[in-house]
Amino acid sequence: MSENYIPLYRKYRPQNLKEIVGQEHIKHALSSAIELNKFSHAYLFTGPRGTGKTSTARILAKSLNCQEGPTLTPCEKCPSCLNIKNSNPIDVIELDAASNRSVEDAQNILEKVQYAPVNGKFKIYIIDEVHMLTTHAFNALLKTLEEPPKNVIFILATTEPHKVLETIISRCQRFDFRRITTQDIVNHLKYVSEQEKINIEEDALFTIAKNASGGMRDSLSLLDQLSVLNGSKAITTEDVNSLLGRLSFDTLKQLTDFIVNSDAEGGIEYIEKIYNNGNEPTQILTNLLAYLKNLLIIKNCQKEDLLLDLTLLSKPQIDDIKTQIKNLETHQITFLIERTSYYIKEVKNTTNQHLWLEIAIIDLANLTQNTTLADLQERITKLEMGEVAELPQHTYNVSAPKVSAPKPQPEKIETKPEINKEIKEETKEEVVATNNIEEAKEETMPLSKVSKPANNDLKELWISLLQNISSSSAVALLSQHTKPVEISEENIIISCKEIFFKILSSESKKAAIEEGARKLFNKPVKVEIQTSSAQDFAEEKKNITVKPAKSSPKPVQSEEEKNEENFDENEYIDYEIAKSQAPTNSAQSDQVSMVMKLFNGKMMG
Repeated sequence: MSENYIPLYRKYRPQNLKEIVGQEHIKHALSSAIELNKFSHAYLFTGPRGTGKTSTARILAKSLNCQEGPTLTPCEKCPSCLNIKNSNPIDVIELDAASNRSVEDAQNILEKVQYAPVNGKFKIYIIDEVHMLTTHAFNALLKTLEEPPKNVIFILATTEPHKVLETIISRCQRFDFRRITTQDIVNHLKYVSEQEKINIEEDALFTIAKNASGGMRDSLSLLDQLSVLNGSKAITTEDVNSLLGRLSFDTLKQLTDFIVNSDAEGGIEYIEKIYNNGNEPTQILTNLLAYLKNLLIIKNCQKEDLLLDLTLLSKPQIDDIKTQIKNLETHQITFLIERTSYYIKEVKNTTNQHLWLEIAIIDLANLTQNTTLADLQERITKLEMGEVAELPQHTYNVSAPKVSAPKPQPEKIETKPEINKEIKEETKEEVVATNNIEEAKEETMPLSKVSKPANNDLKELWISLLQNISSSSAVALLSQHTKPVEISEENIIISCKEIFFKILSSESKKAAIEEGARKLFNKPVKVEIQTSSAQDFAEEKKNITVKPAKSSPKPVQSEEEKNEENFDENEYIDYEIAKSQAPTNSAQSDQVSMVMKLFNGKMMG
């Protein structure tokens, strides 16, 4: 490097408030304070690195100590201005709190505070990275910051204001420096490029600005580094990405295409090319994460101006992404972002980063399969249509009568005839519902869709309707305890026993019937449930049976299975009621005797 060479970030450091890039709110406040001659004895400048905190502190010191000052335009000729420009610590002392953080350093400052300024009007202390001071050093400065000697000003600068004691912050005027906008950085880089005669494309300047994260110093440093490539050919975005080790937009788009299309094989092959070009796995996944973030923003934002600001992409690139995410949903992109973030952590903590990079690409390429909201809603609908209604807690197993009669209760339960009747009705409903579900599990098979019969026979239509219902519990109830009144493309009216009306009118059962009707007639059909007396079902139950679409040969029944098939549910309900009212002695009631005789049971002591 030439002895006369000065890095760009130092050469183009602003020398007055007007030259500061961005920070309009701070420039306006400090300009007003200087014009009105109202300035504080302590300032606190906070904000990200490279946003102009130290430069502004120097400009403020120069404006206050200039022989023509306080002024907004320092003369740059007087001894005070020259000393500040050349960093000669006479009246303006700059300290780095990172290396001067002890209480002894703070006491050294306090000892020199008492001396009057030499050339300027004020003695100004600029303490950079002030958050690095120890608590004891802060406490040593506390009283002086509150009531400093006349003509002494403290300017504290930090990137982490939360680490500064609240008692220090409360004694300062605080100014928060913001990140410089991308457009402001690009405009300044254009100016510097013209002054230095650097041949660089505007897209490359945008890439530099986006990589700087709002810091002007980082942008100028990167431009300075790229200037060595200056020649007849302009510096391009590819040159910037190559220098930074970043993937280009086209590379990330192609990689994301493999992931979105669930092409794991293509993704692995492509990632090998990227890796062999010298890109590190962590950098690859980090760039992919930033690209997926832009996908999420473009998916959920419609305003063009907002998209340009948030994504920092050009309009053609945004249009390319819109085409890419046409078949993607927000939750899919979000999940890809979460998984990519997870693999970034894994890659950083492993010794075999290339292995985890390949695992990450394979995993990401399989996350978009069958995960659309439409697929999920369809699965949920199928589960809801086929779910078994929740039974009451007091259920009864139909195989109970095979075992011996129950042991008599120690106490006799006295109930009134009206209560007996209510218990009997409730018990019947519970037992029958349980019995139907058990029968459905044993006797029904999954039914495929059956087309509408050629004729309009009510019996044939009824059987076809039942075969189109996917819920086994609904088929069991309908086939055993209901009969059709009307089946047409407009209405389906079903009559049932009164004890089953509430069950069949529930949302799940009615939805199952409507679904079967929709499959049968290929259109929505209104379904109505009516009640009827038990005698109306005797003949209908014998004549109408439901045959599954596919049936297997029925095995030879044992004697116990024959008894179970001929078992009358009403007798079993009477048995259950009798069980709850059994006397304390060992005498057998008529119902118990009947059940024991029917199932060849015996009393167990």
